[in-house]
Amino acid sequence: MFIRAKKSLGQHFLTDKNIARKITDSLLPVSDNILEIGAGMGVLTQFLFEKSGLHIKTIDIDNEAIAYLQTRWPEQQDAIFHGDFLEMDCRQFFQSSFSIIGNFPYHISSQIFFKVLENRELIPQIVCMIQKEVAERIAAVHGNKTYGILSVFLQTFFHIEYLFTVNENVFAPPPKVKSAVIRLIRNERTQLDCNESLFFSVVKSGFNQRRKTLRNSLKQLLPPDFTSDYLSMRPEQLSPEDFITLTKSIETQGIHDIQEDIHDIQNTQKYVAI
Repeated sequence: MFIRAKKSLGQHFLTDKNIARKITDSLLPVSDNILEIGAGMGVLTQFLFEKSGLHIKTIDIDNEAIAYLQTRWPEQQDAIFHGDFLEMDCRQFFQSSFSIIGNFPYHISSQIFFKVLENRELIPQIVCMIQKEVAERIAAVHGNKTYGILSVFLQTFFHIEYLFTVNENVFAPPPKVKSAVIRLIRNERTQLDCNESLFFSVVKSGFNQRRKTLRNSLKQLLPPDFTSDYLSMRPEQLSPEDFITLTKSIETQGIHDIQEDIHDIQNTQKYVAI
């Protein structure tokens, strides 16, 4: 059975089994529960099912892919889910924490990461293949021009490792860009030392006007007469810890009825300027 790659779903099927094995072997033994996002033709799935001692579940939004997987592994019916990961409750997959693996569709990779952040206490590890440019952005340190919103958010809660680059010719159809595999391991931070909603808004507001200094891009969020050495800097100059410190300072110097502004900013900027 052959599945035609659907452009609307951003499908590019990995065909190199050596790379597929390398990706699945990149999982560290931090959880026995593994969720694969976007199984497609099952190139990762086959190696996952071969691993002993693991509880594997896989999800895909494509009806045709699900039918193929169920035909190929009829004994794994309970492990194969049809649905949209972005719309599903993560707790329906496992009763306890689980790692995520997958070749993420490029056009929704940032949304997947935002959902991971929302469920970060359930997810100790992610191993994924994404667009190389996005992988470099996520792994970038502050001071780098590619450093952005996702860099800060993910590095606040995860250790990031850029593992290896994948060329275009190992996919069918080949994408127009290179890919990369990264690994994220949950760090020890259980909560922020500041208002979390305000932290997210400070980071988003800063980077959505990244050419401006924070004094200008954060006007909506700053209390009257607020002072900080960070205000003369641009957002890419601040580490995640710096953003936490800045957010705490904004709280300390007094938030004046800005909760509605925070809510509005989060709604309008949720997936932009990553």
